[in-house]
Amino acid sequence: MKSNRYPRATAILEEMRDSIEEGIIPIGIFNDQEIYQMEMEQIFGTKWIFLGHESEIPEPGDYVLRYIGEDPFIVVRDESGGINVLLDACCHRGVRVCKAEQGNASHFRCPYHGWIYKNNGSLIGMPAQRKAYNGLNKDEWGLVKVRWEVFHGFIFGCLSPDTPPLETYLADQKYYLDMLFGLHEGGTEVLGEPQRWVVNANWKLAAENFSGDDYHLIFLHHSASDIGATPYSMFENMKGYHIHAGNGHCVSISLERGRDGSENELPYWNFPKEIYEAFDLDSLDEKQKEIVRDSKEMLGNIYPNSSFLVMSVTFDQHSDPVPFFSIRQWRPLGPDKIEIWNWMFMYKDTPESFKQDSYRAGMTNFSMSGIFEMDDTLTWETATWTAGNHFSKKNLKLNYQMGMNGMGSAEIDPDWPGPGTAYYPRYGEGNQRYLYTSYLKDMLGEKEEGEEENTNGKDYSIHR
Repeated sequence: MKSNRYPRATAILEEMRDSIEEGIIPIGIFNDQEIYQMEMEQIFGTKWIFLGHESEIPEPGDYVLRYIGEDPFIVVRDESGGINVLLDACCHRGVRVCKAEQGNASHFRCPYHGWIYKNNGSLIGMPAQRKAYNGLNKDEWGLVKVRWEVFHGFIFGCLSPDTPPLETYLADQKYYLDMLFGLHEGGTEVLGEPQRWVVNANWKLAAENFSGDDYHLIFLHHSASDIGATPYSMFENMKGYHIHAGNGHCVSISLERGRDGSENELPYWNFPKEIYEAFDLDSLDEKQKEIVRDSKEMLGNIYPNSSFLVMSVTFDQHSDPVPFFSIRQWRPLGPDKIEIWNWMFMYKDTPESFKQDSYRAGMTNFSMSGIFEMDDTLTWETATWTAGNHFSKKNLKLNYQMGMNGMGSAEIDPDWPGPGTAYYPRYGEGNQRYLYTSYLKDMLGEKEEGEEENTNGKDYSIHR
């Protein structure tokens, strides 16, 4: 049902719905307060949002503080070992009860009036209870809980009772994530704490970049190739596929063994042989095995604002490539500001020395001071600044036409045996157009084609 609460934003988005069919997007969507408020309701209030990983809270009482949109949530393992996602707000006056970003606690206590909650969210007491709140049913006043689910150890939360289960929501993206995170029986683990920093940019610019903007590699990141930080030239890296994976999710895969059938000299994302020989490939189908074998790089966006990346870099021109996993989150702090969260992961059952090398590889390239990171964030900041300017906001239209109407070399590959719609090579902006088409449907309250209401009979209500 279309909302009339944001008439100006709705008018901009309706105009964009027509123009995106021609590959045109108004720059104003990247720095607009009314559109941002609408996003908090229509996007972040309804989608599954990445919160963290089970390895961050291994023991009873372990917790981390995370966010869905602007709302803070305590992700905590209770005394029985279960996971809870609790709104960080006392039910007496709304004061936040979590005093640190991470830690271990059996209870959370409000600093205002002293209400006490167990780490499963239950209210267990308050000062002068008999005189102040005699007869209160404490079972009805625990911390507010929201839905959560785990996929390959990754914890997601959702604020809407109507959104389908996580695996349904992931759609075809699940097929590609299985190839990354299902290769070791022991699963993955976080390497260190997530790094965080603030950038003056709109969250959508970061999401579209990781959805499949590979065109910027050959110019913006050419210096990284020039100094030998990557084992491949940026032009060679354009061989591969962009994939629409359902529900706004996108994937981009660079493949060594392309249509010419040439062998990949450094298979399995350049993992050392002793590690990739231990991969558990039995859970994958034949095409997944082939993609994993031939991949040089794989990235994508889990709609709306969580991205993943696996690639390899070199520390100098004489060293072997070192692969790393990164999960990024573009937490919105306003229409013109994001807090970037950056987790480094590795397969749990790999040597500690390799984990250290992988962590170093990731942090030197994708971190607050990373080679690639500084390139990317500068461009996102200037685009967001332009989007907020009076004349630009009203008049500047952006070209997203690569791959349309014979422009560029990207074409649909009808022989792609995996799920989703695949384009080859990576000279195209179809993934960005797909991202924004899904975004518009959500913002304007329209369903995807073939989408149905949740009818599995389960109660997904937010509860205490």
